[in-house]
Amino acid sequence: MKKAYLEITLQVAKDNRPKAGEVYAKYRQPFLSSIPGAQSKELLLREQDVQVLHGFSTKIEAENYLNSALFKSDVVTALTPYLSAGPEIRIYECA
Repeated sequence: MKKAYLEITLQVAKDNRPKAGEVYAKYRQPFLSSIPGAQSKELLLREQDVQVLHGFSTKIEAENYLNSALFKSDVVTALTPYLSAGPEIRIYECA
């Protein structure tokens, strides 16, 4: 069974991390319940950055999420004030 991961790395100052965490918490359930193929969503807090790891059934579903209204209109709009640089976006496919 194939699986894909969408990894979004965000540059968020330490002072803004609680607010970025609130955005993650607010949109986690809508992501899991409304995005086709969504299987998981995890917030990874690292010393140098914040990563959000999304699990999908397929790579195409991960790509489609990046074009969804939930991502473009809701998540990106809510996170933008807390970002100190543009996000790094990678998609991985597991065999």
